[in-house]
Amino acid sequence: QVQLQESGGGSVQVGGSLRLSCAASGHNYNNYCMGWSRQAPGKEREAVAVIYTGGGNTYYTDSVKGRFTISQDNAKNTLFLQMNVLKPEDTAMYYCAAEPCITGIQALGVLTSGEYRHWGQGTQVTVSS
Repeated sequence: QVQLQESGGGSVQVGGSLRLSCAASGHNYNNYCMGWSRQAPGKEREAVAVIYTGGGNTYYTDSVKGRFTISQDNAKNTLFLQMNVLKPEDTAMYYCAAEPCITGIQALGVLTSGEYRHWGQGTQVTVSS
């Protein structure tokens, strides 16, 4: 059974940084699209960033390009999201998610659809001015 456990959320001021982590277990980590999605109160869930674990291909939604970086530690089955220059509109619950993938281009499709098979419980990020 795939298990995803996020950590690293918290409160930060505008312009600050946070690093989210997601510990993954229960699956072959190297054949997945792993990503981060977020949901703010009253808004639809939004896919933020995704990485194909087998090749390292990464994709981002436009609103976070240049500010967020998704990365992984394959040896530790851990996913990261480094978030810099945070804005109030980044405030949301952030979820780690996983979808079986066999090619890097599938990661772009996953980012576009936002559809993942497995989800974590989420970690809250609050950006205040």
